[in-house]
Amino acid sequence: MAKAKKRKIKITKGEKLLYFYGISALVFTMALKIFCGASIGEMKMSIEEMNYNIDAQEKTNESLTMKVNELTSFENVSEVVKDMGLAYNNDNIIVVDD
Repeated sequence: MAKAKKRKIKITKGEKLLYFYGISALVFTMALKIFCGASIGEMKMSIEEMNYNIDAQEKTNESLTMKVNELTSFENVSEVVKDMGLAYNNDNIIVVDD
């Protein structure tokens, strides 16, 4: 029985460069995905915080609008007029359509 010769595989400089650039591209792609994912997550959190603030402000605006409507109702205006000692004159009222 003859011993089989071990054949040595030689890697050329071009192959080494290809492997190096391939592995470098893979590592760069993974790092880019991680950093971009973190950035996108932070941006989503910022958007959700802004949406929450907008909803809170809309509720505040709605509440204040209701208070204004309540204070400018005819009953309150006529009460203030009477308290100030003024007379109610129906001829001076102008109706403006919305």
